[in-house]
Amino acid sequence: MTTLPGDLVEAANRCLVLGFDGTTLPGQLKQLADTGLGGVILHTRNVAGRAQLRELTDELRSLRPGLLVTVDQEGGGISHLARAGAPETPGAWALGVADDIALTSAVADSLARHLADCGVAVSFAPVADVHRVPVNPIVRTRAFGADPGHAARHVTAWVEATLAAGVAPCVKHFPGHGSTAVDSHLGMAVDARDEQVLREIDLLPFRAAVAAGVPLVMTAHVVYPALDAAAPATLSRRVVTDLLRGELGFQGVVVTDALEMKAIADGVGEAAGAVAAIAAGADQLIIARPDPELWLRCRDALLDAMACGMLDPARVVDAARRVDALAERFARPPSTDRGAGPALGDVGLLAARRAILWKGLPGPILDPFVVDLHRRPKPALEWARSDLVTLVREVMPGADGVTAVEGPVDVAGILRRAQGRPLLIATEDAELHPWQAATRTALLTGRPDALLVATGVPDAETEAADGLCAYGRGRANLRAVVEALL
Repeated sequence: MTTLPGDLVEAANRCLVLGFDGTTLPGQLKQLADTGLGGVILHTRNVAGRAQLRELTDELRSLRPGLLVTVDQEGGGISHLARAGAPETPGAWALGVADDIALTSAVADSLARHLADCGVAVSFAPVADVHRVPVNPIVRTRAFGADPGHAARHVTAWVEATLAAGVAPCVKHFPGHGSTAVDSHLGMAVDARDEQVLREIDLLPFRAAVAAGVPLVMTAHVVYPALDAAAPATLSRRVVTDLLRGELGFQGVVVTDALEMKAIADGVGEAAGAVAAIAAGADQLIIARPDPELWLRCRDALLDAMACGMLDPARVVDAARRVDALAERFARPPSTDRGAGPALGDVGLLAARRAILWKGLPGPILDPFVVDLHRRPKPALEWARSDLVTLVREVMPGADGVTAVEGPVDVAGILRRAQGRPLLIATEDAELHPWQAATRTALLTGRPDALLVATGVPDAETEAADGLCAYGRGRANLRAVVEALL
């Protein structure tokens, strides 16, 4: 690494948002904070309880008052602060189904007030993607819907409510991840639609968010050949500087999705990606993996690129200036002293109830046998999955059931155990998981009277059958399912 003036080292450090292990701060992170670290991103691994979390965020700000504490807090199943008492809320799709802007605002407010009380400054929410491709594996119920105008209204409500609570919202994943068939955590996604379609559909919620004053935008690790065939949006000057800054007029902080995601890591690599992203116009780089060697490799790549003329130091200084302006406004969230009390929890459950769709229920479904089929949690997004069988048993001790996250499933055993009682078959995005669809089909062959429950985006079979659609797997969604059974 070439030696550069201290102010450029601090500017490069300001571009980093780092994840770390444990509930105490590692020494390497403290050292970076001493030399200008821009932010940290919290995960479940950093949270033991609300008091501990507040002590941790206070300590972070004591190291550097302008350090930004961030988290993914979309609601529904994506909440890394459950151990700190985060409000139980449905995800965005359920809010879109309820289609009550005041309710969306109330849910966003409840989550933001809890973040403020915990000392968290930035929420990487809402998702502004428009879910348009049925096989999209990553957006789905995280989006407010498939209609761009509908999504734009709810994105605006979420942004405005979060700002009003004194927390910085961030819309993602620009310019839209809802029409891809690949999860960018796992590989390079490509959206091959033409530019006019992108503008008419995907850009609409982002335009609305910019008009509402959103202070951060997160980029997508997705290639859009109609915009830039040579690079994913995160690394594309055409997308970040020309489109987002120039055309949409966004003047806040552009933050990348995590650089260790395979779309970047298995392509140009994290360090080269860090340089390319800042050169393209990004201001902050998320490195969520708790790997100090990777942190320094990405930071040193910025320093080396400035030293050899590959990266204009003025671009790094400009990025640091934007981060400082954001920190001046949000780094120390207001203390509301209201926390996540019963009223906040009621808002989330009310929203989940409003979204529930049911048909063909013959009356109360008592002591059913529940088969809960769902995918494994995504470690980067979810701390755990709520269990429908357990929630049903909490209110109906005579109920029974099984949960599975992979096949094969013992269909014969389930049919035997379910004899003489109602059978509920819950699936999550069965069209993406053939083992779920096969299990459902086999169970329905033996029990055509079974009721279906959709805890993801409903597929055609679930929508046509008698049963329930929850539009999400957050605890609030599943609690609303249990109430509907009663």
